Amino acid sequence: MRVSARVALLLATIAGLGIAIWTFGATGLTDIFRIASRIGWGGGLLFCGWSLFTFVLLGAAWLAAAPGEATRRLLQFTWARMVREAVSDLLPLSQLGGIVIGARTLGASGMAGPRVYGSMVVDMTTEMAAQLVYTLFGLAMIASLLIDGGSAAALRPMILGGTGVMAAVILLFFVAQHSALDLTARIAGRMIPQSQTALVDIRRELARIYAQRCRLALSFVFNLGAWLASGAGAWLALKLMGARISIWDALALESLIFTLRSIAFFIPGALGVQEAAYAVAGPLFGLPPESALALSLAKRARDIAIGLPTLIAWQASEVRGIMMRGGGE
Repeated sequence: MRVSARVALLLATIAGLGIAIWTFGATGLTDIFRIASRIGWGGGLLFCGWSLFTFVLLGAAWLAAAPGEATRRLLQFTWARMVREAVSDLLPLSQLGGIVIGARTLGASGMAGPRVYGSMVVDMTTEMAAQLVYTLFGLAMIASLLIDGGSAAALRPMILGGTGVMAAVILLFFVAQHSALDLTARIAGRMIPQSQTALVDIRRELARIYAQRCRLALSFVFNLGAWLASGAGAWLALKLMGARISIWDALALESLIFTLRSIAFFIPGALGVQEAAYAVAGPLFGLPPESALALSLAKRARDIAIGLPTLIAWQASEVRGIMMRGGGE
């Protein structure tokens, strides 16, 4: 990464952290922590367990985008997705960094490089398509609020803008696969040897995957299920805190939060963006700002509880792989 890009990423991270601190402070840290503490240890374990189930759905979506791979490899695909999210949420890298390392993790399991990168492109495509459907659901849920104006109208440019960006990216992936392959080649160039030679195999693998429409549909369904499961997890956390919100409102709220986070994909962990979004969007669904921010805090704690052990295990496997390669020389 160039020095200018590193500086920009650092500044974005610092700005996001500052926004998050200000948002928590302006709302009232005491109230936020008091509400978040209601979830308890048992509730926290249940919340984390539900999130692990969501990772299984994400792993299944990636596996579906890799025709020819045995179902028994589901755990390896799930693990690669967990590493990807942990890197994106906890390390000073953007979501793109998490994607690269997630693909590297799957490749280390012994899968052929062209299949790893080809399936990664397809999985990302179906994931974005599923998020677009999820976002449209959220827009439909608050359509009356947007029409009535008020505080909801302030979110209209960001929501519609984020949806437009996702729609454009999905269209680009579907109609301009050569551009997607060029991006894949640049990513592969940093992770596998002789990437230009392997690009021919990656193109062939992508053509083979896209020819299997049923696998594409299955990947989309699993990704959509993961989006819905993530929203249901937020509802579960809110119920454990004693907040009164329907499952439909929670799903709509989460769809908007993820849309706003998508706009800030270059900020590691969407620091500040997530908190500000909850503070503004929560009241639209009858959720007090302190309860909405308590949910954000609970999600951050969950990310650490799952992501930190994941990063430690991932680094241990990387060190073990280096030692094995060194011992074989």
